[in-house]
Amino acid sequence: MHFFTTATELRAQVSAWRHAGQRIALVPTMGNLHAGHYSLVELARAQADRVVTSLFVNPTQFGPKEDFARYPRTLGEDRAGLTAHGCDALFAPSIEEMYPFGTADSVCIEVPKISEPLEGALRPGHFAGVATVVCKLFQLVQPDTAVFGRKDYQQLLVIERLVADLRMPIEIVAGTTHREAGGLAMSSRNQYLSPTERETATTIYRTLKAMRDQWREGRPTDAIEATALSSLRAAGFVPDYASIRRARDLETPRDERNGLIALIAAHLGKTRLIDNLPLDH
Repeated sequence: MHFFTTATELRAQVSAWRHAGQRIALVPTMGNLHAGHYSLVELARAQADRVVTSLFVNPTQFGPKEDFARYPRTLGEDRAGLTAHGCDALFAPSIEEMYPFGTADSVCIEVPKISEPLEGALRPGHFAGVATVVCKLFQLVQPDTAVFGRKDYQQLLVIERLVADLRMPIEIVAGTTHREAGGLAMSSRNQYLSPTERETATTIYRTLKAMRDQWREGRPTDAIEATALSSLRAAGFVPDYASIRRARDLETPRDERNGLIALIAAHLGKTRLIDNLPLDH
């Protein structure tokens, strides 16, 4: 597997592959990779001849009180794992390489409306940071396809809207959420949890399934959301939201019975967890 830290090196290799007529896939990550990430690499391999994975803990998508400084960085283990899962190139740039004029003076990409509810309301500037760094990666790699996980569902919608609005010739492929025993969605932040908290954290998936079951029974949406919030609090969470939204745009549903999704964000101790579940499935 090739390992690059500069845009010049990366572009040279990608250019050679493209001149050879090869299809290129990109899997953007922040590192500290787990089985969920590797499943995205394997999905990318099925879509393309060459797979590039980026590893960059992007400072502009973290708020001032969030966990940028302590976010786990495991480059050695990640390189070994990517090699074992058939990645062709790992791009692990410095902050200076990605933001040559500094983060404060960087061009900023914003995706209106779809970025505003839920995570966007709670984490101002987060999706501008995501959209900006993904735009930079797309510009550097110019992939034919890019793979993102469904666990970060609002992020997935933001990227899909970004690509559609800017007419980028990139196919966005969504990978399924991988779960630990008990249903906890795999996340790099799970390692912050104590053993007791890890067991408690499975409540999120159980609550999502209960929301789906209640929706199928015809309960009003606001009652479902209120019950979910109560369940999370009773288990020891401090929830940010437990919400049912339209899957296509995260608007509040009116009379729709199809195309809805349940989403939860909640704090357990010092760890913030998110998850979602389509109600049609």
